[in-house]
Amino acid sequence: MVPDYNPRDLIDLVHRPIVTEKATLLLEENKYVFDVTKRATKPQVKAAIELLFDVKVTKVNLLRQPPKRRRVGRFIGYKSQYKRAIVTLAEGDTIVLFPDV
Repeated sequence: MVPDYNPRDLIDLVHRPIVTEKATLLLEENKYVFDVTKRATKPQVKAAIELLFDVKVTKVNLLRQPPKRRRVGRFIGYKSQYKRAIVTLAEGDTIVLFPDV
């Protein structure tokens, strides 16, 4: 049974694609990395990526980084946490992150 999500809510889950050295190496394995909201779940991320990019998602891995401690003078605080999603697409599906200019 597939849950029915509101398309407007799904669009707000995905913030941006991540373009780092590790993320570009994952592109060779047909895996894409996105920043998502902290409350996002795997089925929601899968539905959002399929809705936004019109592709078939086979696997979703979520990771939440621990908060990093930062110090400014004598004050100690933490950087805000974030959640990333590593999305594996079906064979033949691609997402164009770098359109030709």
